[in-house]
Amino acid sequence: MGKLSLAAKITHVPSMYLSELPGKHHGCREAAIAGHREIGRRCRELGVDTIVVADVHWLVNAGYHVNCNAHFEGIYTSNELPHFIKDMTYAYDGNPELGRLIASTATERGVMTRAHEIASLELEYGTLVPMRYMNADRHFKVVSVAAWCAWHQLDESRRFGAALRESIEASDANVAFLASGSLSHRFNDNNSPEESIHQISREFFKQVDLRVVELWKQGDWATFCRMLPEYNEHCIGEGGMHDTAMLLGLLGWDKYDQPVDIVTDYFTSSGTGQINAVFPVR
Repeated sequence: MGKLSLAAKITHVPSMYLSELPGKHHGCREAAIAGHREIGRRCRELGVDTIVVADVHWLVNAGYHVNCNAHFEGIYTSNELPHFIKDMTYAYDGNPELGRLIASTATERGVMTRAHEIASLELEYGTLVPMRYMNADRHFKVVSVAAWCAWHQLDESRRFGAALRESIEASDANVAFLASGSLSHRFNDNNSPEESIHQISREFFKQVDLRVVELWKQGDWATFCRMLPEYNEHCIGEGGMHDTAMLLGLLGWDKYDQPVDIVTDYFTSSGTGQINAVFPVR
């Protein structure tokens, strides 16, 4: 019998990798990196063996998709921000059995999903950045789910999340689920000064983000789920905020009632709003 042991909403800002490197921005994202390491520590403490990541940097135009190769290995450079992430090496093991079960269960529940074991289907940095800090020793198996769902409804992703919970509990895996994406996600305009790497693009987005975080701390998921579609629309949700819909679908949507545990406080990065928060599993 499988188990969902941990669920979290996490940042994956590429300046975390930049933070490791010598230069002007060395150490600038140490709090976010420490948050990832703490989540990894908690996963180990809970006996997690597989991490499923909803990755908003994996764009899909039709259906839902799971990358469940047995092994992942390569050298990654971001085509979006190659001056932030370049030549980042990685190597992880996968969980094909769980990936196939996720796809078959979701499809049976009316959400068409395909599992892929294609060596040339690489991981995106929404998965690679957190795994760098949580899973450097390859302790956990990794399954990546496409969460930049360009033409999908948020309610479909809610249903996918519910099916994901069902598949986890029908498996033999002990799983952590990470919704890897931002809060507001309106980047700074081109030609913004370099110091804007630490700023929000619009004060409106920050104020809405902060209100959202307060709702999360209060466990007021009924209110948050009602506002999620408009939050996504007006605050330029990353990947359409489908990772967040999957996360809440996994936990019970508006019936979920647990206050979050903030691991890394809200911060702004390159115009966007970010956080690391653990959602208690019940």
